[in-house]
Amino acid sequence: MKRLLSIELQKIWMNKASKILTLTYFILLSFIALIASIKFDIGPFKFHLAEMGIFNFPFIWHFNTYVAAWLKFFLAIVIVSMMANEYSYGTLKQNLIDGLSKKEFILSKFLTVVLFAFCSTVFVFVMSLILGLVFSSYTELDVILMDLDYLLAFFIKLTGFFSFCLFLGILVKRSAFALGFLLVWSILEGIIRGTLAFQIFPQSDTDEKITQFLPLESMSNLIVNPAPRLSVVKSIGNQMGIATDIDYSVSYSAAVIVLAWTCLFVCFSYKLLKNRDL
Repeated sequence: MKRLLSIELQKIWMNKASKILTLTYFILLSFIALIASIKFDIGPFKFHLAEMGIFNFPFIWHFNTYVAAWLKFFLAIVIVSMMANEYSYGTLKQNLIDGLSKKEFILSKFLTVVLFAFCSTVFVFVMSLILGLVFSSYTELDVILMDLDYLLAFFIKLTGFFSFCLFLGILVKRSAFALGFLLVWSILEGIIRGTLAFQIFPQSDTDEKITQFLPLESMSNLIVNPAPRLSVVKSIGNQMGIATDIDYSVSYSAAVIVLAWTCLFVCFSYKLLKNRDL
């Protein structure tokens, strides 16, 4: 496995665009810390994000993983390009000629996907821990260790999403078209959700029970929007009569669905490559 992973990392590091995108991704992740410095002071209206409790333990685990998940598209470009470059530069054929089996080839790609997800999770963990220790009003060990399952959900979410991107890269062969397909698929899921919610099952939650099995929707359900958990948002919601009693915990059923999709994407990738004439 170490040999397979080193081959892929060398390919990524030798590609200037992939190297820049990967570095940009981790730099942008660190920019989450800049949220603490955002202040608004307009007359009587004063607003400081850090003082709203977004960096309090254990809320910080939820907030940072949710925000960091939006940046996954930078690595998605790297994953898709990683596969597209194999066809463009002929390295796929060369690897197979050199004795690498198609199964090992897909395994090397999946190991890279898992490594990216793992490094992202560790990075978010360390950054969140530092920010929490600096800004949190609660630094007791038992409070810090609460809600760490958001990090597990973050790791599963990234692994599933990157596996999807890997499959699209093999399916389409061109990075631009693969990313376009990803966009089209997300729109398609949105249309399915809207159709089920407003036309077929307008008076029930049956639409949610169905759409939870869609790949991108299941990934989204892993970490829900944390904003309504803030006391300021809750008070505004109560004044406006908006319900804020939402279940914000990690959905383990969504985790199982995402893991199932991850396995399917890897299997589909292997089957596609195995049956394709290179």
